Amino acid sequence: MKHFLLSISILLISTFSFSQINNDLNIEYKCSHSAHQINKNLSFDIYNWQSEYLEDYDVTFYFLDIEVSNTTIYINGNTTINGVALVNLDTFAIELIPEQTITQLLFNGVEYTTYQRDGNNVIVPVNEISAGSSFTAQIFYNGQPPTGGFFAGVTTATSGAWGKDVTWSLSEPFAASDWFAVKQDLEDKADSVWVFLTTDSTNMAGSQGLLTNMVDVGNGKTRYEWKSNYPIDYYLISFAVAEYQEYNIYAHPEEMNGDSILIQNFIYDSPGCLEYYQSDIDETAPMIELFSDLFILYPFWQEKYGHCLTQLGGGMEHQTMTTIGGFPFWLVAHELGHMWFGDNVTCATWSDIWINEGFATYSNYLAEEFLHGWSSAVSFIVNKQNSAMSSPGGSIYIPENQIYPGNEWRIFDSRLSYNKGAVIIHMLRHEIQDDELFFDIMETFQTDYTDSTATGEDFKNTAEDVTGMDFDQFFDQWYYGEGYPIFDIEYYYLNGTNYFTSLQTTSSSTPFFEMLMDFRLYFEDGSDTLISFYQSDNLVEFSVETGKEVMNINVDPNNWTMEHSEFSVSVEKTQTPVTFKLGQNQLTDVITLYFSNTKYGNKEVVITDISGKIVYTGQTSNSKLNINTSFLKHGIYVIRASDDGHSFVKRFIN
Repeated sequence: MKHFLLSISILLISTFSFSQINNDLNIEYKCSHSAHQINKNLSFDIYNWQSEYLEDYDVTFYFLDIEVSNTTIYINGNTTINGVALVNLDTFAIELIPEQTITQLLFNGVEYTTYQRDGNNVIVPVNEISAGSSFTAQIFYNGQPPTGGFFAGVTTATSGAWGKDVTWSLSEPFAASDWFAVKQDLEDKADSVWVFLTTDSTNMAGSQGLLTNMVDVGNGKTRYEWKSNYPIDYYLISFAVAEYQEYNIYAHPEEMNGDSILIQNFIYDSPGCLEYYQSDIDETAPMIELFSDLFILYPFWQEKYGHCLTQLGGGMEHQTMTTIGGFPFWLVAHELGHMWFGDNVTCATWSDIWINEGFATYSNYLAEEFLHGWSSAVSFIVNKQNSAMSSPGGSIYIPENQIYPGNEWRIFDSRLSYNKGAVIIHMLRHEIQDDELFFDIMETFQTDYTDSTATGEDFKNTAEDVTGMDFDQFFDQWYYGEGYPIFDIEYYYLNGTNYFTSLQTTSSSTPFFEMLMDFRLYFEDGSDTLISFYQSDNLVEFSVETGKEVMNINVDPNNWTMEHSEFSVSVEKTQTPVTFKLGQNQLTDVITLYFSNTKYGNKEVVITDISGKIVYTGQTSNSKLNINTSFLKHGIYVIRASDDGHSFVKRFIN
């Protein structure tokens, strides 16, 4: 999802991009819950806010039949849930906020008036059915959910520009229960969904799937009947209602051999509105064609893709019909990318929101690269790299204890889930060094997990299977780890060869980033060349025989990787066994000596202040020595490492 904030992307107008915009239930040994246990374990906190009874069945079908309005968030109607019991089921649970008053509750045609509410959980003792049995539950309700904030389940607003009232839903990540009876479990996709929306006949109401019928129900009301036969996650079910006009175009992916995909757009029915947005909407077709070529054919091609225009500050990737606040290229591309990454393949846990947001953001990059050109793509990815490095820490993967209602902005952190998420996909593409292989990963991942859910580990495994490469270290440092690398590069020229020393320290708790690095070398005669080397340790030395001296270096000239770097010409035009690089930990009072050559054994390390007074002595035979400098006053110090016949000196500021 993407959303806009006034200054920031579930999307900020300038930098947020979350598909809102700018991160296993184990039932194998579950036993039957008897009716007298209804009061057991009903209390919950922010880390345990869903009833355990939700684990006891699998949803197969949702049918929402509700009345909606463009001027109020009040909901009146009913939800039908078809499911299959996973245990001998005698207690049925749903989620529905207390503000929605339940007027009738049926389970397999039997009305139940005894049930208990605990927060948003509704727990109902029912006549027991055996594991594997199908059931139907129907819940009638009405009420006005709470509003305010980006994550409100239902919102109504007025477009000042076009003079129209509009109401829309947004259920991601925990707000579906604001407006319909639901089981909010990412791994339990319904096989299909119907959404029937009754509203004033002056309105139109959009949702997922196909509009199969429009029924005049009398009293100035019309029912819009939307049906979808694709698997769908609970938060991707939606509606939007306003005085709309319909504008349809078509995409023609190459794989469809001349057949087309409907792109159905509901736009405010105001003079000039369609003309204002039309050219931007029209760009959706080549995007669908592009993504169908790069990934797999648009996953919902038998139904449609489309947009409902609302006052949402950004967009939300509701399956087959995005709810959107406008049509800038980047927003349309991001939300469309979600049809593959987020809708067809959905994150299995909110900890793995990268599967949704990182890939949707990178889809935006690919649209820039293939439709607007390399220069536009570079500008896009550099912006994301700079955003990711604007703060030193934070992981893309979100710890489970940070996933709960009220902490939504951690899940949809634009810097981490969106921007750093896209950046590491770009880096993975660089590590593979083969675009055909990279896009084979995308296609295989979409094919293997189509209509299902996946984790970051699942994507890693797919990448390893397709390429034969090991990405454990890559994911440990970039996906689960924090921060970014900082390079200090020295070089000198001697007898036709350029010698380089690359020291990597890091911004945060991740101690090292193993990575492929590109340098562009510029020579005194005006020529240049591109070289690559692998940073396999914190300190790496390598040489390039060129016959001419390097005058300047451009680190990562094509912007594939994410790092801060600085370089200098070494005044030491000779190599000694005790050469070392000095790294300073960004978070603690520690400096680290990295020795490039350890075969000469023990080395003595001495630190003196500017007057020559010795303030530290130590010894090491290792490749790395950490020295805590918290005892030193602020000032300039000299550090010398030596063995029996050689020594090397550097200065540092404490």
